[in-house]
Amino acid sequence: MSAANLLRPLPPMAPRTIYNEEHEAFRDTARRFFETEIAPYHEKWAEQQHLDRNLWNKAGELGLLCATMPEQYGGSGVDRLYSAILMEEQAYALDSASGFALHSDIVANYIFNFGNEDQKATWLPKMATGEVVGAIAMTEPGTGSDLQGIRTTAVADGDDYIVNGSKIFITNGYLCDMAVVAVKTGNSEKGAQNISLLIMDAKAAGFTKGKPLKKVGMHGQDTCELFFDNVRVPKANLLGMEGMGFIMLMKELAWERLMVGLMSQAAAEAVFAHTVQYTKDRKAFGKPISAFQNTRFKLAELRTKIDIGRTYADRCMELQVQNALSVEAAAAAKYWLSDMVNQIVDECVQLHGGYGFMMEYPVARAYVDNRAHRIYAGTNEIMKELIARTL
Repeated sequence: MSAANLLRPLPPMAPRTIYNEEHEAFRDTARRFFETEIAPYHEKWAEQQHLDRNLWNKAGELGLLCATMPEQYGGSGVDRLYSAILMEEQAYALDSASGFALHSDIVANYIFNFGNEDQKATWLPKMATGEVVGAIAMTEPGTGSDLQGIRTTAVADGDDYIVNGSKIFITNGYLCDMAVVAVKTGNSEKGAQNISLLIMDAKAAGFTKGKPLKKVGMHGQDTCELFFDNVRVPKANLLGMEGMGFIMLMKELAWERLMVGLMSQAAAEAVFAHTVQYTKDRKAFGKPISAFQNTRFKLAELRTKIDIGRTYADRCMELQVQNALSVEAAAAAKYWLSDMVNQIVDECVQLHGGYGFMMEYPVARAYVDNRAHRIYAGTNEIMKELIARTL
């Protein structure tokens, strides 16, 4: 796919107001990067199941990694609206391969928010340049949304912990140089009180990686299993205090869930733009299929749903920048927007007819790439439970 094949989303019916000129200048940089460095090579990423490693360095050189981190740690000290822009431009380029958002806005946040000065100075500048690729390792083969059920252990031994266990579905896992890993550091019966977070160097003896996992969609994204066999981790790599890991995870999950909502929203906008163009170009019975009332009405329905989602997503971002986004509002964004993009893409496939089932068409890739949004960062069923608890 060349940059010429990409379409910008339609301007929303209710104009957006959350971005200023500096934000839009950053958007231009991000857009050029995704359109020239990522989008044309989709098939390559899908075949090898991860990006080329040097693209992380290129993204770092352009200031696209860890932008919200303070300048002393290699970032630009900007607000999270810049993070939202990066995620939007990734979706507009129909890219499901790059794991920059998780690296910059999840892994880096754990280190910055909960790490000590030495940990921040050691890892964050290298993450900002792309020298270090970061991953977050929570999910295990026997646990999904139930983080209290993890079995990976870290047993104290002098100045170290000895870690044993495994993690699965780890984004950036295959290329990662470092991972923030959720472990159990005490009595297994204590549940949440027993979970800690460790910064683990991927070069440590006993730290191994499985082959990239074969997924239904998101074929180019680096996703694998991680295995820990008596990995010796210095106690100095403990994030925060022992036993506080679950609390730290809960504090960051609201932002992670909004991130899923933002990517879902932008993906819906991108797929819709391609579908509108297709209905104008494709002819049936002597006229464009966009001329049929059923098509016009269906497109009107989809655009309305997308624009309503955009309004809520932008409002949540305003609250996020103000540090006022509630857990339930983030859960609602994640649940509704990830459901919405799947509904939108399904209708867009139908409007494409048989071509909608061909992988060379953006809508077909979007059909499989966006399904996972309803699962990770906590399933949508868990999101509904979080919302229901506030009633």
